[in-house]
Amino acid sequence: MSSTREGAAGPEARSSADQRLRRGARPATTAPPPHDDRDHPHRIAIVGGGPGGLYTAALLKRLAPDREVTVYERNAPDDTFGFGVVLSDETLGGIEHADPVVYEALTAHFVRWDDIDIVHRNTRQTSGGHRFAALGRRRLLEILHDRCRDLGVDLRFRADAPPTDHLARTHDLVVAADGVHSATRERYRDAFRPHLTPHRCRYIWLAADFAFDAFRFEIAETEHGVMQLHGYPYAPDASTVIVEMREEVWRAAGFDELDETESTARCAKIFTDALGGRPLRSNKSAWTTFRTLVTERWSHGNVVLLGDAAHTAHFSIGSGTKLAVEDALALVSCLEERPTLQEALTAYEEERRPVVASTQRAAKASLEWFEDLERYLGQPPRQFAFNLLTRSRRVTHENLRLRDAGFTGEVEREFGCPPDTPPMFTPFRLRGLTLRNRVVVSPMDMYSATDGVPGDFHLVHLGARALGGAALVMTEMVCVSAEGRITPGCAGLYTGRQGRAWRRITDFVHDSAPGTAIGVQLGHSGRKGSTRLMWEGMDEPLPDGNWPLVAPSPLPYRPGNQTPRELSRAELTDVREQFRSAAARAAGAGFDLLELHCAHGYLLSGFLSPLTNHRTDAYGGSLERRLRFPLEVFDAVREVWPGERPMTVRVSATDWAEGGTSAEEAVAIARAFAAHGADAIDVSTGQVVAGERPEFGRSYQTPYADRIRHEAGVPVIAVGAISSWDDVNSLVLAGRTDLCALARPHLYDPHWTLHAAAEQGYDGPGAPWPAPYRAGSRPPRTGRTDAPRPRLTLHGPRQDA
Repeated sequence: MSSTREGAAGPEARSSADQRLRRGARPATTAPPPHDDRDHPHRIAIVGGGPGGLYTAALLKRLAPDREVTVYERNAPDDTFGFGVVLSDETLGGIEHADPVVYEALTAHFVRWDDIDIVHRNTRQTSGGHRFAALGRRRLLEILHDRCRDLGVDLRFRADAPPTDHLARTHDLVVAADGVHSATRERYRDAFRPHLTPHRCRYIWLAADFAFDAFRFEIAETEHGVMQLHGYPYAPDASTVIVEMREEVWRAAGFDELDETESTARCAKIFTDALGGRPLRSNKSAWTTFRTLVTERWSHGNVVLLGDAAHTAHFSIGSGTKLAVEDALALVSCLEERPTLQEALTAYEEERRPVVASTQRAAKASLEWFEDLERYLGQPPRQFAFNLLTRSRRVTHENLRLRDAGFTGEVEREFGCPPDTPPMFTPFRLRGLTLRNRVVVSPMDMYSATDGVPGDFHLVHLGARALGGAALVMTEMVCVSAEGRITPGCAGLYTGRQGRAWRRITDFVHDSAPGTAIGVQLGHSGRKGSTRLMWEGMDEPLPDGNWPLVAPSPLPYRPGNQTPRELSRAELTDVREQFRSAAARAAGAGFDLLELHCAHGYLLSGFLSPLTNHRTDAYGGSLERRLRFPLEVFDAVREVWPGERPMTVRVSATDWAEGGTSAEEAVAIARAFAAHGADAIDVSTGQVVAGERPEFGRSYQTPYADRIRHEAGVPVIAVGAISSWDDVNSLVLAGRTDLCALARPHLYDPHWTLHAAAEQGYDGPGAPWPAPYRAGSRPPRTGRTDAPRPRLTLHGPRQDA
């Protein structure tokens, strides 16, 4: 966990730069002059004397001693903000390989520890095996200063860098390492295109004159709200202490009216138990709101951004100094490997951008967890600790099991896992249906029906996945009318023939895969209907044979698509009855569970989203009115669906578009369906409007399920890029979801769940192998692995006497 570098400027200059950024000032964007790409850069200016800038200077000079490398730092050599820096083994490995001198100097000053303590409601949970190494930020700078001087880098302290345009003209390369408030980046703002996103917590960097014996998280539930302490040692007699809380808590507690000294004393009093009654100290410490910085480009001409000048990631995953040092390693490597400067800068960005984006996704998950900390306070202590440790989704159940099997085992026992049973194989009950594990084969449109009738393809497709070990196998969206199909290949339940064809499939599942449940998802395409099969052009209108579309409002899904007719009151009644009839056929067809599809921009989803429902009658306007028709349909279906069989509802918890469904509305929607008898909410996102901008990433939709589960108090099914059994174990054990629905993994491997069990050494009742398949419950040998290894190496020809 490193202090987020606030730039090379002092507090006043940083504030001024920040104001320019917020005002959206449009500085000149004249490109730096062209330079000679035939040689590697010889004359280099580095703006900013933080760890990233200094390490870049040292590497550049070490690799080419004849280079002229100048570092401009407007502060004094011993000025620094923040206290301690934590570096990962991965980062240290890169440093060791690139510059053993720096590595040895760092390791001589590290303090190391293994444990994380989480203190919540006077209960401390300890997890070990985490291997931290930290040192003081000032010591880190001293080491880099010494190394730069030894190598001949020109270090200029208390010196403002010359204007960026001048540096770009007089140097081969300009490295902007001047922090999140980078004046260099501002000079070419229109080229770099930065985006700053503020977040909801205030935090302050402080220090204590003693060493914690672990990385410590402590939660304080005060009369003003929840506050948290993040603390870790960085020297034998010193620790970094970060105090963080939501903005409204910060104001309610009166911190907005306290000066630095008063804030420091108040924090020490609040967390007196963690500090053992000892005081805290500050160093130009101020309450700050973290902002995530993303830049669309990292280089412009011969000017390149590095570290916090290019990107930021929340301190709770220890990323600032780590990312800057790794940027330096990558930049210098690319400069050495590529024949021209422009190729090097392009390679640098291509190499680092995906790594940084992944880190920022993890950091966002972590910071949002702390923003919403109050949501989890009621969890059992060990589950709360596990949830905190896995908040970024980078640390997982398997990571923790390998690091500290005892801690993870206690969490599992508290959760209710039977002995030697991974969390994903614990049973879960919905109404009269007990699912033997937590894995669901997510609904996936197959576009392979004829006149809405499922055929042999559906039998094999769903049958294979039923044999594959998942507790629940869902059909694709099954349409309630011919006009409600998405494509001509979509399956239906609007005729008796279709119902009989589905009965053939459910009978196979129940007879050949005992213990596996099969569910049906009922829906109506709304304005997204009458389109081609997915592989012929997803969401593109049919070239001929179109049928008329209906929707809440006459809005085409995208330009070129058919404009639907706004449903009249009489037509709403007709559609509701179509759902009722389809549900009755589904019950007769033997399905174990019914899901109502109110997501992805289809008809019922179209009523819920303000982007697609512009009605002015009783079915549009406020959320209560937008919910009215979907709830009427739910009630009609529930009336004919057998009482002992569960019903779920799939929703889009966000439209990924401005003005769409908000997170608060998603919770309200879930509460409404639960109040009408929904047994669980299947929480998806998006696909409501064509102009959406999803934030893709591993398990990227699960935070929405997490929020609904805790705030609406209803079981949830999480979906969205959940790809590994480790993800499933982590999400379930942390209490973020009850079930996990996976789509593409089950296309890749119909026996995904059984293979997940085998890979974890589990062979219990949560994942029984079908009798005909038991011989395949262990992976086959792939080749000889017992060949004798060479025992003797001869160096040169043998010399006989």
